[in-house]
Amino acid sequence: MNSYFVYLILSILAASVALGTYRLLKGPTASDRAVALDALTNITTALLVLIAVLSSRFIYLDVALVYAILAFVGVIAIARYLEGGL
Repeated sequence: MNSYFVYLILSILAASVALGTYRLLKGPTASDRAVALDALTNITTALLVLIAVLSSRFIYLDVALVYAILAFVGVIAIARYLEGGL
């Protein structure tokens, strides 16, 4: 993989983490914070996949898959709580 491409992806993901963290901390409503948390979990999953490709250790793909499933369940629980159904 081209190193410039990897650095481009890493810089985009770093900027996304910074913006998502800002929204998570300063979000005006709880639903904004929930969406920011969901976005940050997706970015973390992308970082895990990138680490798996860079290190050629594809066990990290399994870790990323489990993390994505658990993050999805967590976001569903947060959404149900915010809706008042939990």
